[in-house]
Amino acid sequence: MSKDKPDNVADNPGLLPYASNVGAPAIKPDDVATWKSEKVVKTNHYFETRYNEIKEEYRKLIESYEWNKLVYESEFKWEPVKGETYYLYQRSEGNQDLFLSLIEPQYNEWIFIGAFKLDSNDKWEKVE
Repeated sequence: MSKDKPDNVADNPGLLPYASNVGAPAIKPDDVATWKSEKVVKTNHYFETRYNEIKEEYRKLIESYEWNKLVYESEFKWEPVKGETYYLYQRSEGNQDLFLSLIEPQYNEWIFIGAFKLDSNDKWEKVE
């Protein structure tokens, strides 16, 4: 370092990305606290919403699985036609056996469990 240059002057001031002399404006970092807090709230809202969507989708998947298990474990002695509606019944209060039938609930006295259709993936869909 040469003796004729003051200490507060850079060696190559023209190459610096900021001003190097005493009269230059002060360099102040941007205040990003507001930006950060807005983004945190927005991002947390996204994750909470997405989590709730996935949780609801999972609940529906489990419910669908349980209905499929129930229908496939029930008694039926024919090959169901895809897209047709079938009715799941319990024989009586004392008899917990389930069976699938073509007969609609208003035409019998069995305990009605639900109506179902077999879809193209061989999955039973509950008909509301």
